[in-house]
Amino acid sequence: MKIKAAVVEEQGAPFTIKDDVELAEMQADDIQVHMVASGICHSDEALRKGDAVISYPIVLGHEGAGIVEKVGPEVKDFKLGDHVILSFYGCGNCVNCMKGMPTKCLHYAANNLSGVRPDGSAHFTENGHDVADMFDQSSFTTTTVVRERNAVKVPKELDLRKLGPLGCGYVTGSGAVFNTLKPEPGSTIAVIGTGAVGLAAMMAGRISGCTTVIAVDIHDERLELAKELGATDVINSKNVDMVKAIQDLTDGHRVDYAVNTTGVSKVIQDAIKALAQGGVLAPIAVTANHIDINTWDDLCPADKTIVGVNMGDSIPQVDIPRLIKFYQLGMFDFDKTEKFYTFDQINEANADFGSGKTIKSVLIIDEDYKPGE
Repeated sequence: MKIKAAVVEEQGAPFTIKDDVELAEMQADDIQVHMVASGICHSDEALRKGDAVISYPIVLGHEGAGIVEKVGPEVKDFKLGDHVILSFYGCGNCVNCMKGMPTKCLHYAANNLSGVRPDGSAHFTENGHDVADMFDQSSFTTTTVVRERNAVKVPKELDLRKLGPLGCGYVTGSGAVFNTLKPEPGSTIAVIGTGAVGLAAMMAGRISGCTTVIAVDIHDERLELAKELGATDVINSKNVDMVKAIQDLTDGHRVDYAVNTTGVSKVIQDAIKALAQGGVLAPIAVTANHIDINTWDDLCPADKTIVGVNMGDSIPQVDIPRLIKFYQLGMFDFDKTEKFYTFDQINEANADFGSGKTIKSVLIIDEDYKPGE
C-alpha cells in the first residue's frame, strides 16, 4: 500500500514529505499501525546527518505512537484497535535476549540500524527502489508495519500524541538510572544536560529516593523546568565551574552518580571529576566525540566507574508501562517537555529540537485523532 512518509533523500538533506512510498506487505508476526504521532530524537538527526553508517534514501523516526489496524496470523498479544507505543526490536532468541537483556541483543545493529527489516527485506520502496528504515519502525509515516516485539500496548484513555517519546528518549534517560545506576535511597546524583533524556534521568533519580538531585545546564529556562520536575539544586555551568559547584552542594563529597547527556568531551571529563569516591558515570549521547582518561587520576585510586548504556538497559514491555504508572501518579511529568508540530512542519520541528528551542518536538501525524477515542 502507498503511504505518506518523510524521506531523507541523501546525507544531510532535509526531510521531504512524499505520498508515493510503498509499505512492505505484512508478515506473519507483524502488526500494521496507523500512526498518530512521533517524537523527534537526537538519533534521528544523527542518522539524517550521517554521523552513523546508514543508507539513503531513508525514512527515520523511532518514537512512534499509533493504533493497530491489522495483525498477522502469528500475532498473540495485539488486536485491532489497540493503542501502542513503538520501540526498538530485540530478536528474542539470542543468549542476551533470553537473559532478559534485549538492549544487548547480539543482532541489535542488524535489526535496528541496518536500514532493512530483520529478515533482510526492504521496509519501504519508492518507484521500485529500496528506501531504508530505522529501528524496524520508521515512525515518520502515516502507516507502518512492525514486528510484534517492537510494540507496547498502552491504555486507550491516555493521549497518544504525548506518548511516543516514551519509546526512546524517556525510557533511555530513566532506564539509565532505574536499570543501570540503581541509586540507593539517600544517595546523590547529578544530571548534566537537561533535554528530554536528561530530565527523564533526573525524574528517575528523584523517584529512586536520591535526596540530592542536581540538574546542570547552560539554559536558565531549562533549569527552572528541572526544579519543577524534581531537581533539588540547579547549576548553570555557563556561569560557574560545574565541578566546584557540585562539590559545594555535597559538602565536598561530590556525587555518587552522574548522567551526562551532552556528548561534549570536556563536559564528560568534568563529570568524571565531579564523582565521589566509588562514583559511577553513565555518559549517554549519540556522538562520535572522544574523551581522554588517565586511569590513575580519573579511575583507579578513587574507584570510579564509567558505564555504557544503550536504550536505558530497558525492556520496553516492562519499562514503558512502569513509566506510564509514574506519569499517572504525577511523579513523571514528561509531557511538560513536549511541543506539538504538524507533520508538514517536520523540518521546523527538527530545527527547533536541534537548537534547543524545544526540548522535545512531537509530530502530530493524524490531526483528526481525539484522545480517549
